[in-house]
Amino acid sequence: MKNFIDKLFFELINEFKNKSEEEIYDNIFLKYQLVPQTTKTSLEKFLKDYPYWGYLDSKNLNFEIFKKKAYVFKHNHKDFVWLYNKLKDEKSKFILFAILNNFYNFDFLNLDKARERIYKQYFDLDLIRYCSKEVFVDVGSYYGETTLDFINTYGEDSYKSIYCYEITKNMLEYSKTYLSKFKNVHYKNFAVSNSNKSLFFDENDASSSANHISKNGKSKVKATSLDNNIKEKITMIKMDIEGGERKALIGAKEHIKNDLPKLLISVYHNNTDLFKLPKLINKITNRYDFYLRYYGGNIYATEIVLFCIPRK
Repeated sequence: MKNFIDKLFFELINEFKNKSEEEIYDNIFLKYQLVPQTTKTSLEKFLKDYPYWGYLDSKNLNFEIFKKKAYVFKHNHKDFVWLYNKLKDEKSKFILFAILNNFYNFDFLNLDKARERIYKQYFDLDLIRYCSKEVFVDVGSYYGETTLDFINTYGEDSYKSIYCYEITKNMLEYSKTYLSKFKNVHYKNFAVSNSNKSLFFDENDASSSANHISKNGKSKVKATSLDNNIKEKITMIKMDIEGGERKALIGAKEHIKNDLPKLLISVYHNNTDLFKLPKLINKITNRYDFYLRYYGGNIYATEIVLFCIPRK
């Protein structure tokens, strides 16, 4: 028996399955023409400032992002079905549908319905109700706002220790002041990856929150893995590192296998992380239940978080 969410999702998947890549591209292109001009202008500026998914520039007839989306929809529709079947609640399944339909049909209505409006990003009390003696690792801590949200959500007595990793040194220094009244917070000016080495990163002109590792970057930072850098048992890991999540997860695989920490992972920094990262985690260990939550706006789906909750 299928419910209405199943019906919506599999009708969309069947379009990806039965249409050619060119037909999928044409649908995205034509639906974009129906978007109001003010929304187009705003979206194209956003995608220029944060070029994770491909270029979109109507004036210069550059629709690279549509080609990339069409390719993924055509060639990875089975991966989306795999993820759908792995998701443990109907809310997560609706969120997945809303995200894909937003990319394919510029569906703003369902994306708006999918937005989380109650809980702070990463801290859904329906999924993680209580915390006690947590060893919380904030990978991509920026100025400390997520760590503060964690403490405000679960209380100052909820953790044993907190580790904040941030590649931008001045942001990490700011977080020391921002979080100064809290004890047992450890500040780490490292890129989190799959090995110990030196890396370079680009500084984003729009926001330093989007600074990201790049071969052609001008700023240098030391990298480490969580397996090498943290020796105590980890109970919760949040990651938001602008596309570096895959390598960071590989570098934490021993902690993931042995400690089974709750994982709160950003899965939107390219066109394939939405299914590739849960598949990677499932390969490391099959002892997690998967959930999706959406914290972005109603125009273009970003701020997508994969929750991996250890199975009891």
